[in-house]
Parts: sequence; structure tokens; C-alpha cells
Amino acid sequence: MAKRLGLSDETVEKIYWSALRHDSGKVAVSKETLNKKQRLSEEDYEKIKQHPVVASELLEGYAGLTEYAKIIRHHHERWDGKGYPDGLKGEEIPLESRIMAVADAFDAMTSDRPYRKTLSVEVAKDQLIRGSKTQFDDRLVRIMISIIEEDLQAEGFSSG
Repeated sequence: MAKRLGLSDETVEKIYWSALRHDSGKVAVSKETLNKKQRLSEEDYEKIKQHPVVASELLEGYAGLTEYAKIIRHHHERWDGKGYPDGLKGEEIPLESRIMAVADAFDAMTSDRPYRKTLSVEVAKDQLIRGSKTQFDDRLVRIMISIIEEDLQAEGFSSG
């Protein structure tokens, strides 16, 4: 998505590096909570919601990693302002974090989780579209859908 937007190679690399470490704050959450198969309690959900803060605080302690920390901190913010940890809305959310949010959501949906099986690519695409303008930046969802469809075509699958 970052390349499609014409962002610099340096910015693309920052997003990539941040994406590799975006959930590192989950080290502060118990394995029991992370592996629960049932709905999380309010208390457990509050702990999970702190993982971007923990990850960003870990990185802020190192010279030159402040921008990465900011990207990671805001990857669970929502376009409508109902995300966490800071309730940022729309373009208040760093573009890099908005890109990571869409990619992370697609990855989460198309991967097995303790609480549900992998969703199909088509279902995941539909979920991204449903979350457009509320959870996600609509422009980024459209770019992601385009990338997914191109990948499916390249692999010999049709979309729709």
C-alpha cells in the first residue's frame, strides 16, 4: 500500500520494520489471555488494548526509534475515533499506522486464531470493505482490495 501511495523507500522500510514488531507489546499479556478460545472479559480486553502502548514504550527508549514507536502505538486506532490507545480519528492517525491497521486486519482474518478459524480471502475482503470509513481509511481499503485482487489473478484465481 505504501508503494502504491508513492511513499519514499525510507517510509516503506519504516512501515515494514514496524509491522514486524507491532505486537511485541503482547509480551506484557499472559499466554492464557492471548490463547483464550472464548470471548475476552472486559479486564482481559483492557490488558490487550495496552499492547501498542507497551511496544511503543519499549522502542522509545532507543535512539532513532521514536517514529517506529509512533507507528506501532497507533496501529489499532480507528478512522471513526473508536480505536485505542488514544482514540485518534481520521487523519490524526499517522498514515503509516493506518496502512498497518488495514494490513494487520487482513492478516489476522486470514490466519488461524485461538478463538476462530481462518477466514477466506473473499470474506476478509468483505470485512475490510465493511470497515471502510469506520474502522479503516477508505482509500487504503481500496488499495488493499486492488492488491489482493491482483495477487489472486496472478495466482490464477478469479475474484468475486
